[in-house]
Amino acid sequence: MENLIEGLQREANRVRDLIKVYESIPNNAGALAAIMMGHSISNAEREIAKGDTIGMMLAYSDLETYEL
Repeated sequence: MENLIEGLQREANRVRDLIKVYESIPNNAGALAAIMMGHSISNAEREIAKGDTIGMMLAYSDLETYEL
């Protein structure tokens, strides 16, 4: 069973993979989504560094919303 930080890191890695896909869309059509995903990852990392459990839970929920 994974803990919150492990789950958040797993989600951040999943979204990093999605960023690559969105960045590969021709004519920069996925650029805005990739930027938003990057901000969400940064936020998740910041919440982990602060040790803010509620913030981490919100960041996890945010990262979960990204898909292809």
